Amino acid sequence: MGVLSPQFGSLIPTAQPVTLNSNYLNFNSGGGNDFAQQYLPEIYEAEVERYGNRTIGGFLRMVGAEMPMMSDQVIWSEQNRLHISYDNVSVGTTGGGTANTLTIQGLGANLVNVIFPNQTIVIMDPADPSFTCKAMVLTSGATANPATGVLTVQAYTRTNVGGAVARTGLKIFVYGSEFAKGVNGPAATQSIDPQLSVFTNKPIIIRDRYAVSGSDTAQIGWVEVATEDGNSGYLWYLKAEGETRLRFEDYLEMSMIEGELASTNAIAAAIGTQAGVSNAQAGQIGTEGLFAAINNGGNVLSGYAGSLQDFDSVLRLLDSQGAIEENMLFLDRKTELLFDNMLAQQNSYGAGGTSYGVFENSEDMALNLGFSGFRRGSYDFYKTSWKYLNDASLRGGSANFVNGDNIDGVLVPAGTSTVYDQLLGTNIRRPFLHVRYRASQADDRRMKSWLTGSVGGAQTSTLDAMEVNFLSERCLCTQARNNFVLFVA
Repeated sequence: MGVLSPQFGSLIPTAQPVTLNSNYLNFNSGGGNDFAQQYLPEIYEAEVERYGNRTIGGFLRMVGAEMPMMSDQVIWSEQNRLHISYDNVSVGTTGGGTANTLTIQGLGANLVNVIFPNQTIVIMDPADPSFTCKAMVLTSGATANPATGVLTVQAYTRTNVGGAVARTGLKIFVYGSEFAKGVNGPAATQSIDPQLSVFTNKPIIIRDRYAVSGSDTAQIGWVEVATEDGNSGYLWYLKAEGETRLRFEDYLEMSMIEGELASTNAIAAAIGTQAGVSNAQAGQIGTEGLFAAINNGGNVLSGYAGSLQDFDSVLRLLDSQGAIEENMLFLDRKTELLFDNMLAQQNSYGAGGTSYGVFENSEDMALNLGFSGFRRGSYDFYKTSWKYLNDASLRGGSANFVNGDNIDGVLVPAGTSTVYDQLLGTNIRRPFLHVRYRASQADDRRMKSWLTGSVGGAQTSTLDAMEVNFLSERCLCTQARNNFVLFVA
């Protein structure tokens, strides 16, 4: 029996449909995503938002402000404490002949003795709450040299301060003075000048880019795409360009949160090494973000367990600092639920037990912003879930929902603080947390975007492509950081 030679070109008849490279169109030649199109596929015309709203921006817009600057550095001064106290003070015993001699330990360039004769002090022992003594200063080493921390005192109600027990780690503070009748007042050397703490930060340049060829800008797809900022259409580059923009906006916020300064000059030099750029030109030493600022000068609370006692320790911490009455809590999900459980157990936090002062006493406004408010002691708190700490592609993740991350949340004081402006030469009020960006009449670098190439309205070169460029130069000012609290696991 002969072999049938088909007369249909390369098409081979078969009892069942057979998919061949020659009888279907493919999206990706030879790729793994090919599918036959001799049958019309059912295609959803809109993409699925698998992860919902994926942006994390809004934190700084919610709690801070943005102001221009015209320098490579921002410097601000903060007022130190008004009253005089020392924590590391020792006193000897009667047998050693130093029972009424106090010695302030740890004096140096940044800590001097400014307690003078005739001032009255309170002497406390944190290790022994039963010990408290009021005394007058008879002589002080500060009269001749502020670096000398020796005080001779006389207690009002006991012969010897130390008695038979030598004490270390005492706290002393001045509560007044006492002078005899008809004598001169304090000497001129007893005048105390106000002290300021100077802080500084520098802006960094943040950049990103999206590029698409001219042909691809004219390529239409089957699936309608939409971005978080509302753009939609069947041109894929609209999606890609929009996502690049949103990702860059998130970078602007995350850089202000996570930024760190180079710890040494050698590290700064290594960071600044780039092809064609000298270290002197680079100037890349980093910037101090929110987490670093709190670690360097704020309060770090470890192992918050969610009990009322734990939270009261936060209140005592705030009492010891500026006692700012209104504060915002940005928490990961685990820590937020700990707060919810704590509040649910308190009968006082029901109807009428919540204050919304920072939102002009508008409950609707607080809730619309995603905050819930509560009061404890004399403080108002407004808490919300911080997406940045929950996002699995950032600081969140499935494992962290069980064990927690190294950062569980942050407490940010609401309102403004008073600082000394070096340029204006006066005290001004600024939000505790705000962003400074480079700007002048020539260039506003808050958030720049521009097109290059020869596509999409740009005619800057012969390149058959559209390049969307993004740039910002900014830094974060964390003022009165001693009032911030970082919750860590």
